[in-house]
Amino acid sequence: MLNRLKLYAQLTRLDKPVGTLLLLWPTLWALWLAAAPGSPSLLNLGVFIAGVVLMRSAGCAINDYADRHIDPHVARTCTRPLAAGLIQPWEALAVFAVLSLLAFALVFLLNPLTQQLAVVGLLLAASYPFMKRIHAMPQLHLGIAFAWAVPMAYAAQSGQFNLTALLLFLATVTWTIAYDTMYALADREDDLKIGVKSTAILFGRFDRLIIGLFQLATLLILALVGWIHDLGLSHGLSLLVAAGLSLWQQWLIRDYDSAACIRAFKNNQWLGAVVFIGIIF
Repeated sequence: MLNRLKLYAQLTRLDKPVGTLLLLWPTLWALWLAAAPGSPSLLNLGVFIAGVVLMRSAGCAINDYADRHIDPHVARTCTRPLAAGLIQPWEALAVFAVLSLLAFALVFLLNPLTQQLAVVGLLLAASYPFMKRIHAMPQLHLGIAFAWAVPMAYAAQSGQFNLTALLLFLATVTWTIAYDTMYALADREDDLKIGVKSTAILFGRFDRLIIGLFQLATLLILALVGWIHDLGLSHGLSLLVAAGLSLWQQWLIRDYDSAACIRAFKNNQWLGAVVFIGIIF
């Protein structure tokens, strides 16, 4: 039983919290700006932290189910529990269902607008893993799925969806496309062989330039949010640090080394944290 639980933890990437943090930071940006000049309620904070952990874990489970015939052929993913045959496909579906239901149950503690938005969020999370077979920009679908936590958090705290929520949503989409394309660069050669689609393939020889444009768009949108809310010097300084981290990520991916691309992807957890610090102070 203990060994089974360990395999489920690996399936849901509880041993790799980077993805959870990448989903959590924009959610916290939205909660704090919706509560400005105060802080979000403890209920909202607790619900969304728990919801992020549950939905990211559920997303990993359904992702591995969708990729169960692909992962065994990719060097980075062939040791995942489902790809390695250590658990069965029905188990991944069961884990996804249980975690999604738990996350959805939390939403009933929130207002009706947030509950309505949560239905869309669940559909986005469930459909994303299949997009890499349908169109060339699955990273855009992931960006929308990750960013959907922003209007949910903003609506839960403020009861509305306004310009700030829209801008944070867009910033999260552009940021996600940038860092997930870095992630996809690590698998590009394998993906080309097996016919999986990604922005790393779509962007071709302009990949670093286009990633850079998405990074720039993210910073500019966040700067506009700071101007609207008069966040002041701390926010400006945080964006300068975020710009420095973005340049560092560009340096890491310059030679398309798989390990370096993963490092660039993981570095974004610190970028999100820096932006959050600039918002709360």
